[in-house]
Amino acid sequence: MGEGAMPQEEGESLLRLPPVALLQPPVPRPPRDRGNMLYIILVIHGIGTLMPWNMFINAKTYFTDYKLVSHSNGTEDETLKEIRTNLMGYLTLASQLPNLLCSFLNLFLQFGESSLTPRIVGSLLVSVVMFVVTVVLAMVDTSSWSMVFFYLTMATVVLLNMACGVYQNSIYGVAAKLPQKYCNAVVLGSNLCGTLIAVLNIVSLALSPNQRTAAVYYFVSALFVLLVCLDTYFALPLLRCYRYYEKPDTSPSLPRRKMPPYWFIFQKAWPQCLNVFLVFFVTLALFPGVSSDIEKYSKTFPISLKYFTAVTCFLSFNLFALLGNIVPIWIQWPGPRFLWVPVVARLLFLPLFMACNYAPAKRVIPVYITSDWAYVVIMIVFSFSSGYLSSLSMMYAPGTVSKDLAPVAGMMAAFFLLLGIFVGGNTVFLTSWLFTKS
Repeated sequence: MGEGAMPQEEGESLLRLPPVALLQPPVPRPPRDRGNMLYIILVIHGIGTLMPWNMFINAKTYFTDYKLVSHSNGTEDETLKEIRTNLMGYLTLASQLPNLLCSFLNLFLQFGESSLTPRIVGSLLVSVVMFVVTVVLAMVDTSSWSMVFFYLTMATVVLLNMACGVYQNSIYGVAAKLPQKYCNAVVLGSNLCGTLIAVLNIVSLALSPNQRTAAVYYFVSALFVLLVCLDTYFALPLLRCYRYYEKPDTSPSLPRRKMPPYWFIFQKAWPQCLNVFLVFFVTLALFPGVSSDIEKYSKTFPISLKYFTAVTCFLSFNLFALLGNIVPIWIQWPGPRFLWVPVVARLLFLPLFMACNYAPAKRVIPVYITSDWAYVVIMIVFSFSSGYLSSLSMMYAPGTVSKDLAPVAGMMAAFFLLLGIFVGGNTVFLTSWLFTKS
């Protein structure tokens, strides 16, 4: 054999290799997420996506017992009374309808590969400005113009949630480009947001000298979180692991598309989109519209009347939903094929909550579940299943299509998340009509 000749065995092994193996370089291993910084940043953005919604629904007493209390007699007094009664419904409508519409438009409007950055940054800036307005309104004495305050607040809520719809949809698009666990990081952050705000609400009830001071600190904290979200988004390109997944696929076998094939993506992702919708529909049909009106039944129950709703409703839901978000980091069961079974089973919570001590002064059916401890157990299972199943469905959705289509699948799932919130949240009007007397 000559000096330049190739050994026979090596030549035969090369001939047996497929042509692609001879042409393509080995795929580099993904960089490690050092210190879990990418995961933490997406958790922070998960907090930011639901900050406007959680801040306003947890501030119910700020509106009903302070800002919207009438100081005159006549027509205005009756109007404010009706507003106080249906405040959660008004907040839900003003929040979720613009949120849903902007999320839908954001899904279909395409402005190039890097279009998510201006959307995220722009929506965060709008949110910051609106919370500055909210803080100013909290500081000003509005007792002589309560109706004007209400309309200004509703306008602020609408603009906040228009921005939030774009922000939330776009963040799920960013997370969908990354491995599965990063979609869960956003969901985890959204429930962590609720927990933090519920704790903040309880602390403000206990420590603040008056409603005005509590509200100022309460809304300023939201402003701080949104500024952190803005700062950390600009830090993402500094992370090697983010740059690795963010870079476009330049494979010649994947031709570049001018517009995503939405119908093809929906055909693949619709089971998980339906799961997302049903999870959030059941959750928002009961929380906070129904659960915040469930009152203490037994005088011997250890939690006082003052803290009953804050603890058993807001804190319990957000805490156990958060735990439900954490578990899928290690356990992902059931798989995508059978996830619909526990999702559909959650519909049973609708009659269970109605059987508790919901709106006792106005309900038209008897209270069947008279144990406050039973209600707490129902709330824990309801909350945990909400967090767990929402995490799984949002994690599974981007995996139904190829990597280059995953961001659109993630944004599509985020739209169905908001659709579930909107439809579920607005059933509070139907619930009130069916189970209570006017």
